[in-house]
Amino acid sequence: GMLEMALVENLQREDLDSIEVAISFQRLIEECRLTQEQLSERVGKQRSTVANYLRLLKLPAEIQLGIRNKHLTMGHARSLINIEDPKKQITVFYRIIDGDLSVRQAEDLVRELQSGKVRDPEKLERKKKLNQDFARLSEHLNKIFSAKVAFRINELGKGKIVIPFENPEEMERILGIFDRLNY
Repeated sequence: GMLEMALVENLQREDLDSIEVAISFQRLIEECRLTQEQLSERVGKQRSTVANYLRLLKLPAEIQLGIRNKHLTMGHARSLINIEDPKKQITVFYRIIDGDLSVRQAEDLVRELQSGKVRDPEKLERKKKLNQDFARLSEHLNKIFSAKVAFRINELGKGKIVIPFENPEEMERILGIFDRLNY
């Protein structure tokens, strides 16, 4: 019908960004009741291409905006589509933009993340920072208790403080220190 012709014509415009193309595809499918198969015939694109465009619409809004503002190419966006977790998608999205990564680099980054080899650099930073803070605290507590106070901490900042003792007398001594701290 008319709508279909108008939408297909609109797709011929040169200045459409990938999201606009995806939205037109989506409208053709929904409003003109086309299958992806029929749509790909109408617009003369492979079905996998059509499917990739449609998958862009599942990306978080800020990433879609990044595509519209041309911060991100279709190639970059396609690498993000393969990440399940939207939070990770957004992390990678900002790393692509901040690092001005090529599509290849973006794909490598996604692959590394997927294989779980790379620790998240931000997490590593946080952990390093925590460990420095705790090293200081640890020394302080070692002095107070004259015992080797140990810290266990994970990325989220959850953890425990362990004060070891060798025998009941030493435990008494440590408890005594707690009493005095409690003045």
